[in-house]
Amino acid sequence: MKKENQISRRNFLSMLFWAGLFLPFLQYCEQKAKSLLLKVTGTNHVLGHQLWAKNFPKPTEEIKTKYLIVGGGISGLSAARHFKNHGEDDFLMVELENHLGGNSSNGENKFSKFPLGAHYLPIPNKEDVEIIEFLRECKMYLGDDENGLPILADYQLTFPKEERLFFKNSWQNDLVPLKGISEETKKEIEIFFKMMDEFRTKKDALGKYWFDIPLNKSSDEGKNLDEITFADWLSKNNFKSEELLWLLDYSCKDDYGLGIQYVSAWAGIHYFAGRKNNWATNRTDQVFTWPEGNARLAKHLEKFTEDKKLTNHLVFSVENNEKVEVLAFDNSKKISKKIIAEKVLFATPQFVNQHLLKDRNFKNFQYVPWLLATLTLKNEFGGEEELAWDNVIYGAEGLGYIYDQHQNLNQNLGEKVITYYRSFSEKDLKKARRKLFNLKENELKKLVLDELKIAHPLIEDYLLEIQFHKLGHAMISPIPNQIFGKEAENTRKNINGKIFFAHTDLSGISIFEEAFHQGTNAAKQILKT
Repeated sequence: MKKENQISRRNFLSMLFWAGLFLPFLQYCEQKAKSLLLKVTGTNHVLGHQLWAKNFPKPTEEIKTKYLIVGGGISGLSAARHFKNHGEDDFLMVELENHLGGNSSNGENKFSKFPLGAHYLPIPNKEDVEIIEFLRECKMYLGDDENGLPILADYQLTFPKEERLFFKNSWQNDLVPLKGISEETKKEIEIFFKMMDEFRTKKDALGKYWFDIPLNKSSDEGKNLDEITFADWLSKNNFKSEELLWLLDYSCKDDYGLGIQYVSAWAGIHYFAGRKNNWATNRTDQVFTWPEGNARLAKHLEKFTEDKKLTNHLVFSVENNEKVEVLAFDNSKKISKKIIAEKVLFATPQFVNQHLLKDRNFKNFQYVPWLLATLTLKNEFGGEEELAWDNVIYGAEGLGYIYDQHQNLNQNLGEKVITYYRSFSEKDLKKARRKLFNLKENELKKLVLDELKIAHPLIEDYLLEIQFHKLGHAMISPIPNQIFGKEAENTRKNINGKIFFAHTDLSGISIFEEAFHQGTNAAKQILKT
């Protein structure tokens, strides 16, 4: 069904400053009479939270650069790539974490790499020539065949099984509930996807798609759909079957972190209509993915920052004078540095920018907390049932799990490594964030295993290790008026032609393509200004 609706969890993107602590420890598991490794990780929220107090030493070093990029997620990295590819070498990047990539980061154990956030890239629309060129640069797009179809790197694509759903006590291929549903539900599903097909190709009089990627290419027509929730739109259009509403709720949580009762109707429809399936038409069931997820893409982009990055640096002050003066704390050396730049690009989310710049306290930006859990299991896990790349459990709070070794040709060798995803889709996200951070190791273990036991009752017998990864502000969520509202529009404006912005929260949808285009477009603007 991916060729129709691209149902799979998408990219979290961008910088994450507040998340979890590193709390590795060994705990004896009495039920199994063995040691089970439980590890909790996250981003450096302790250092990030110091922005509140700003109790930093006076600067003892001074650095001058033409352009400064604050934030080393995909937006910042894409900006660096554009600078380099257009002959601009006088720039510097500063990043809070000890690595680049933001949500496109990864972990690794002795059995496999695994994602700590975004984990795949869909095949782009044929109109998105910049992403296609990026794929060529990454050797994921290898040219065209005799029929004019793109040749894509096979081992960087999913292959069967791509996805499956645990529904009514057994696994089915595809994520759309199909087994034993009523004729009324079947009809609703057919009507819904027919409508989405129409929205997918719908254009205005100028030839612009109603729903496009990047979002800023979308038509002005239909933007009123951003003013209501997806749930309200579904109700008005008489969509009410349990199975369909579950599917749509799952899809929105998957892409946006929040369910249908919270996201805008425009965002909900975009999930199904934004991708046109019009480039690699023979590959519409597949996506690019890797054991480490989108960290593979971040590593490619990182080469453009060689000798031009300062990691473990927290920007804590900005003064926009004749030039822009930025103060950054070097957490390794415990000293502060003054960086003087002609122009600065903030590739950071608004909840960070509001502590650095005046008049940046925006209220309509909602960031959803996420939990990832990577489980290492004995090789026999799954038994005779083949693991799919994407494995989803109907009715569960979480979004299922990814089989991180999906593309390993030796499927029968070694232990199994899977990564479970769960967003905390709630009205009060601050409360949800506190809830996530207050969960202790055994509570996290129970939360994850209780859900996975629905499909795998004996999973604990195969369990060797769990790593939990907490993301407090994982991704922007497109609540009504977030994408096309006045507040979002104002955040995109540069300040006096010297301070610029790029981040997925300026798009309202946290996917790789938006982060890539945000960074690229900001770099273009900087070079032209």
